[in-house]
Amino acid sequence: MHLGVDSFVSAVTEPSTGRIVGPEERMEHLLEEIALADQVGLYSFGIGEHHRPEYYDSAPPVILAAAAARTSRIRLGSAVAVLSAADPVRVFQQFATLDLISKGRIDLVVGRGSFTEAFPLFGLDLGDYDLLFAEKLDLLLRIRESPEVTWSGRHRPPLTGQGVYPRPLQDPLPIWVGVGGTPESFVRAGLLGLPLMVAIIGGEPRQFAPLIDLYRRAGAQAGHAPEQLQVGLHVFGFVADSTQAAADAVYPGWHEMFAKVSRERGFAPPTRAQFDATSGPDGAFFMGDPDTVADKLVRISGQLGGVDRVALQMTNPRLAHADLLRGIELLGTEVVPRLAGVS
Repeated sequence: MHLGVDSFVSAVTEPSTGRIVGPEERMEHLLEEIALADQVGLYSFGIGEHHRPEYYDSAPPVILAAAAARTSRIRLGSAVAVLSAADPVRVFQQFATLDLISKGRIDLVVGRGSFTEAFPLFGLDLGDYDLLFAEKLDLLLRIRESPEVTWSGRHRPPLTGQGVYPRPLQDPLPIWVGVGGTPESFVRAGLLGLPLMVAIIGGEPRQFAPLIDLYRRAGAQAGHAPEQLQVGLHVFGFVADSTQAAADAVYPGWHEMFAKVSRERGFAPPTRAQFDATSGPDGAFFMGDPDTVADKLVRISGQLGGVDRVALQMTNPRLAHADLLRGIELLGTEVVPRLAGVS
């Protein structure tokens, strides 16, 4: 099992002083975090994509290019690229260029996103949510297959043999499908033989076992080899020197994030009891001291029939930069060795 970090590059308020960290300083901190992840042996670092005032990740390829220049080993990628609201030609060009800059260390994870701001921002109809993704994924895969593409669809002008350049160093460029809990999404990824990145943000991870099995069965029926059908998890998580320290560091920012989303979507406000339950042995948050996090990763991997990689999403608007650096250090130096040989 490979272990990494995902970031949504949230705006941060220093918990000890109440000082708002400016966007320039936040970007500097982010690049420090990625460089440390590289140094301590983590496998990957992903950057999300949002178009909201509380995040600074609206242009992930720019951030990833800066990260590629400061790292040498760690894999870099999207978490996720909102393909429904993008032009697949430009997405491929950007990530192929990143692959050249990084010398073959790029993963492109595409999805529909959990927020909807990108649709009106780019003049798209939210009613076409699923059709946009399916059509654009088809074009993206055609571009990956051949530099000269003939293609037509409803939501983009046709291509009539034009070339799409540059080509990436990796052949093929790894393209993962990011999914939530929709069975059709799992089946689609399996039929296409694409690796799967499952976002688990609530409930119990073991509840995803039937969906992952559905993905594997669809892939096998379509003739794809088992090793082609990789499974990754994108989960909330944090590592500290003690489980209590991890909870105390993460809870204020978690409450802030989910209180805002709950107000927007008409949900009940989040509670500390809900946070503690979700952070427990069977919950969706992978949080605690190194032993606690490692044990949970091993247990959940077994419940899901084996997991190839896990990325802990550590974005938190009330988490001090020093604490996040310590969490990344512990993840690489303490948790990763405990996972040797686990799949």
